[in-house]
Amino acid sequence: MPLRSPGRAGVSRDPVHHPLFARYYARISLGAETRMGMGGVRDRLLAGLSGRVIEIGAGNGLNFAHYPGTVSEVVAIEPERRLRHLAVEAALRSGVPVDVAPGVAEALPVKSEAFDAAVVSLVLCSVRDVPRALAEIRRVLRPGGEVRFFEHGRGGGRAMRLTQRALDRTLWPPLSGGCHLARDPIGALREAGFELGPYRRMFMPENGPRLPTSYCVLGTAWRPPPEEH
Repeated sequence: MPLRSPGRAGVSRDPVHHPLFARYYARISLGAETRMGMGGVRDRLLAGLSGRVIEIGAGNGLNFAHYPGTVSEVVAIEPERRLRHLAVEAALRSGVPVDVAPGVAEALPVKSEAFDAAVVSLVLCSVRDVPRALAEIRRVLRPGGEVRFFEHGRGGGRAMRLTQRALDRTLWPPLSGGCHLARDPIGALREAGFELGPYRRMFMPENGPRLPTSYCVLGTAWRPPPEEH
């Protein structure tokens, strides 16, 4: 699989550069594996996958340990330099082959129709252009290929949704690596032409207080096969 070379670009040329948030995320995400039950969510997200998989926004690589042995290869795209380095370390410990590469969701550095499945996990909240990113995922999936997603987004009553929108317009994105709280991942997948499979809405943490980040959805979608004429 030819990937674009990471080259010798300096930090200032990285497509995504959130060094403080990357350090914070790398620290809190480890605790969330058990404290918030994220390890179990990752197991459900990836169960039953097989063949070649592309993971977009791999972060520090916490999904890698949860891929089943039926997966022949994972190409993991991560634009943030510090998180990418941590993902490389996680790939060395993975039970399946993982190739970590730089890149952004809106311009995936891989061939079209090259993958059996794509994984997005807490990613669509922070990409700059959601429709373009989903169009890229459609491009790189084979017809009939599946998308596994675990995302957070808008939810709750009117007061909570107003709070989410207000935070999106002010403090939240610059403090949280470009994350947005009020996006609608299910609606975005539909608008991008994916066929929605089973999905479930859930809270994270499941039994904790309802925060603007708590409204999550876990599920599957497919790139439709070509129409027969």
